[in-house]
Amino acid sequence: MLHVITGGSGSGKSAYAEAEAMRLAETGGGIRKKYYIATMEPFGEETLQKIEKHQKLRTGKGFETIECYVDLVKAATELPVTREEGTAGTASLRDDCLTEPVALLECMSNLAANELYREDGAGGNAVEAILCGVDRLLACCAHVVIVTNEVFSECPPQSVDMRNYRQVLGEINCALAERADAVTEVVYGIPVEVKR
Repeated sequence: MLHVITGGSGSGKSAYAEAEAMRLAETGGGIRKKYYIATMEPFGEETLQKIEKHQKLRTGKGFETIECYVDLVKAATELPVTREEGTAGTASLRDDCLTEPVALLECMSNLAANELYREDGAGGNAVEAILCGVDRLLACCAHVVIVTNEVFSECPPQSVDMRNYRQVLGEINCALAERADAVTEVVYGIPVEVKR
């Protein structure tokens, strides 16, 4: 299952996403391993405070953190994939296996910026690189929860870089929503189902 969660800054989307990942980890009568894929680079005091806030939010919840500033495909390869032998002797993913983990990616807007503007990022291929990484996560996880930001109702961007960033994030968000089993917008702490 892919659940995309969006909302404005400070909307409560992160807390909602963590609760959703916890719920999904307990579906099926067992408990799945939970991974938190962190995409925010620790630059400056404000960013460090945001990272610390998110770390406190997940304290004691059993998430294993994977830092991923670029190359989501590589981060996804760090997740375990449980396989069983198929009838023809080929390995196949088990849908019912509780060892297939739940991944919470926080947040797509950071990953998109990193892929666009970091020297080791995908640059002009950011959309394709990120969606390929999402597909890899979906192949090895029972459930994937992705947090993204609603930046499109803010003031129009003045710079070329900011317009490019919004275009790329918009393409990614549209593609995620199309793939998703559920899309939720969190407005003032209230989850509003957009797609289920």
